[in-house]
Amino acid sequence: MSGPRPSAPAVAMTIAGSDNSCGAGAQADLKTFTAFKVYGLTAITCVVSEVPGRVERVQAMSTEILRSQIRILFDAYPVVAVKTGMLYSRPLLRVVSEELADRLGRFHLVVDPVMVASSGDSLLKPNAIRAYEQELFPIADIITPNLDEAAVLLGRPLRQRREMVAASKELCEKYHTAVLLKGGHLRGKDAMDVLSTATRTEEVVLPRLKGRETHGTGCSLSAAIAAGLARGRPLTTAVKDAKKFLHRAMSRQWEWTRGKHTVAALRHL
Repeated sequence: MSGPRPSAPAVAMTIAGSDNSCGAGAQADLKTFTAFKVYGLTAITCVVSEVPGRVERVQAMSTEILRSQIRILFDAYPVVAVKTGMLYSRPLLRVVSEELADRLGRFHLVVDPVMVASSGDSLLKPNAIRAYEQELFPIADIITPNLDEAAVLLGRPLRQRREMVAASKELCEKYHTAVLLKGGHLRGKDAMDVLSTATRTEEVVLPRLKGRETHGTGCSLSAAIAAGLARGRPLTTAVKDAKKFLHRAMSRQWEWTRGKHTVAALRHL
């Protein structure tokens, strides 16, 4: 005689690129969702041929297949959180914003405005930035730019830690959404991010891990925030839990060496 069925987990969707090295993009998001015991879905925007430190080729999906992926998943699953990653072009970004705007109120939305890979390779067409600002940021619960992305959005470089608090507040007021400004690329003994909401701004700080330059940290952090929201955690709690999760995953990262080259990957579980 069979026992009672286990309760189904919360469901989160990532709308992002496919990273064949599985350290970033939709693959990293799925690993993160699993670590938080959230069931993950994917709507793929691009297929990216890459390894840590090198992007070789990007092949965008058609707008029709992206729209179909999003629609069929929303129709079949009770999605309670969505995270966006690499959206690549204005037409793809517009499909995403249209499909999500039609379902507002049904899910939490975390927008990671992916513009440049850690290798320095561009992952966003220039004309897509305005679409982010006008169509996607206004419906987000939170956006998670790094310093380079924030510099593009603000029109000025951010080079020092003391500039981060003012910049995070400015982005929050400009886009009317919560902002987690990531400062991981700055030097210092601590890794500091700044969280701004409509009511407060606070620093989220953990000790910096020396010698850790790991592919996909931004993807995993935003996915962890989405997973926390999917499980019903308040936004601030979800952000702080995500930061701790990423710190732990980086501290135990995997590494492989072939010849003179070493690649690393987060250890999600």
